[in-house]
Amino acid sequence: MKKMSLFLLSLFLLPVATLFAGCQGQEEQLSAYQIQLSYDATSHAAQGSVTVEYVNNSSNALQEIMFHLYPNAFSEEGDGLVCSASNESKTYPNGKSFGGIEIFDVQIQAEQAGFELQGEANMLLKVDLPAPLYPDEKTSVAIEFSLTLPNANHRFGYGENTVNFGNFYPIACVYRDGSGFATDPYTSNGDPFFSDCANYTVSITYGSEYKIACSGDSVSTSQNGDQLTTTITAGKVRDFAFVLSDKFQVLSSKADGAVVEYYYYSDTDPQGSLDTAVKAIETYGDLFGSYPYSSFAVVETNFVHGGMEYPRLVMISDQVQGEDYDYVIAHETAHQWWYGVVGNDEFNESWLDESLTEFSTALFFENHPEYNLSYDQIVSGAYSNYNFFLKIYKKIVGEVDTSMLRSLNEFDTEPEYVNNIYTRGIIMLASLRDQIGDRKFFSSLSTYFKEFSFKNATTADIIAVFEKKCGHKMEGIFNSWLNGEVAFVAQ
Repeated sequence: MKKMSLFLLSLFLLPVATLFAGCQGQEEQLSAYQIQLSYDATSHAAQGSVTVEYVNNSSNALQEIMFHLYPNAFSEEGDGLVCSASNESKTYPNGKSFGGIEIFDVQIQAEQAGFELQGEANMLLKVDLPAPLYPDEKTSVAIEFSLTLPNANHRFGYGENTVNFGNFYPIACVYRDGSGFATDPYTSNGDPFFSDCANYTVSITYGSEYKIACSGDSVSTSQNGDQLTTTITAGKVRDFAFVLSDKFQVLSSKADGAVVEYYYYSDTDPQGSLDTAVKAIETYGDLFGSYPYSSFAVVETNFVHGGMEYPRLVMISDQVQGEDYDYVIAHETAHQWWYGVVGNDEFNESWLDESLTEFSTALFFENHPEYNLSYDQIVSGAYSNYNFFLKIYKKIVGEVDTSMLRSLNEFDTEPEYVNNIYTRGIIMLASLRDQIGDRKFFSSLSTYFKEFSFKNATTADIIAVFEKKCGHKMEGIFNSWLNGEVAFVAQ
């Protein structure tokens, strides 16, 4: 997410289940979410429930299941977690506003279950299991909840034109053998998310004045008075999001068999934006592997940053203008490959999706000279911007940490995060491409995509793929960039 043009990045410094095979490659290993939600536009609140058919894919017997409650980052207790101080006025144009999620009831296999809210701003839900859940076993967890949306131009919140439902429901934390559940907190830097693939069936009730854009296939819509209820299915995705607006207009096209829809309200060149999305799906499909879903929604929204990715849906900020809008569409669409299909721990290894996505954006423009931006310009601009960042930051704070492989909360400022993950990421991958040549480079990326589709990959995984395709050790080359050994760079 948070994609801006390279020019804007330099300015940024100045303020200082049954449908598909499972994530593990076997159908029986796929968890499933059934969500019901009813949104009240008057109170900006929603009532909901989620039933999770949870599969224990670990090698350990589980005594509990942990869930993220990301909406509580927007609560008063979470104040300061969702945006930096420099972005507060853009996030809350009408003044500070709070929201959150309240848990009313939890049941396991239709029996009352013990639960506890934990973590900073109660962003974790611990559900006690009545008996150990052994490997490959599954259980049903039903959670009743309510939501209060903040008046915020963010993933979760309502603005002047849209109502954004991103990361809005209780979602199971990833369980990793040897370290347990991943319960990292929400941060204003980057995208602090990490989840497994699952199958989704979602039923959403909302006012008939709205159109809905969603990360799945709309199965049916029924009307009851002035209320609509839309049922959506999404197979083999690691997250689900939707956006409502009473101002949406919609254009559609196709790309490699997938329906591409563009939802907009203020875009002066909507056909051009749709065309960019179609070209991006086709380009990345040719470079890395085919887009695996039946639909893709590009949605203009009220959003503080450039854009935000979800499987099968991306948000594009209405504050982005001109050629930067195409750049953001190309960037967020690339996330369908890096994060959407090939997942990773975005909190601790954010470079894996953001650096790959930013470099993939440069590849998009390399393959489309009709845009007034070339691959060489993007790479050259990255060198200039990164060295400028180092120069300014050294004057302000002294030594600069140039490492990329660190958790989001270890980046002291947003510019430090953006320049080390996005800008440095372009330089790193462009340098690697030059070193090993196009054949090995693109073969490595396509193999990485194929081998880790619908799984969660790690830094060690991508290095192993490159070593296999290149026929020699690559760890030292990767680590010199990821650990910050390469500091000042020259083109």
